Amino acid sequence: MIDFDDVHVRYPDGCIALAGVSFRVPRGQFCVILGPSGSGKSTLLRTVNGLVTPTSGKVAIGGVRVERKSLSILRPTIGMIHQHFGLVDRLSAATNVVCGALPAISLARAILGLFPEHHRRKACELMAAVGLGPEHLRRRVKDMSGGQQQRVGIARAFMLDPGVVLADEPVASLDPKISADVLRLLKDQARLRGATVLCSLHQIDLACAFSDRIIALGGGRVVFDGPPDQLSAEHLGRIYGDIALSVASASSAHAHPEPVS
Repeated sequence: MIDFDDVHVRYPDGCIALAGVSFRVPRGQFCVILGPSGSGKSTLLRTVNGLVTPTSGKVAIGGVRVERKSLSILRPTIGMIHQHFGLVDRLSAATNVVCGALPAISLARAILGLFPEHHRRKACELMAAVGLGPEHLRRRVKDMSGGQQQRVGIARAFMLDPGVVLADEPVASLDPKISADVLRLLKDQARLRGATVLCSLHQIDLACAFSDRIIALGGGRVVFDGPPDQLSAEHLGRIYGDIALSVASASSAHAHPEPVS
């Protein structure tokens, strides 16, 4: 479904963000990209939606190469969930959700906020699906909790029934319990709707609890690729370094939420 073929990214300042990354994410997989800050996680996700162009190598979705001429076709098939929610604070929760349909309507309608009725109905249905009842439809998102805001973000990501959902550190600003709730909700919705998820995280325990597969980056390279139960202390040392190894191992061993059914 998503193919990375020898992807390199070097920024203009000389920083190498990705150095020969190759792997394939099959349809329907919940794949976590794990690694510390600066390991290349966000850059990797941005190559999928065209916000970052590889210096060399290629990224493809369903066999279609991600490049400038294909973005108008691919972007409506990609949902995004952001670390800091990426919502418009002054707008209602329902309006934020329906804005997930912007790639599918004309610029004039988008500017005027003239969304088709079927999009408005779907926004309400998606809010209900993520546990936000009718009382939240008209609430401004600035008045909602962090967990509620990320539920709005998840609902928005599924507005156009995307085949791919990219989640860039979606629980970085949430407490552990809410983080687990949000990831459980994201995984359930993706499974229900047949979407492939590429989710970047730095929390080892959450990665092990919710992923079907973990791909760990270190210095822009893949240093681990496999199921979460194969992520060993040796791998953690390669990912986080010897200094962080004891902390990382303890987190992985003792902080697992209940498995998703």
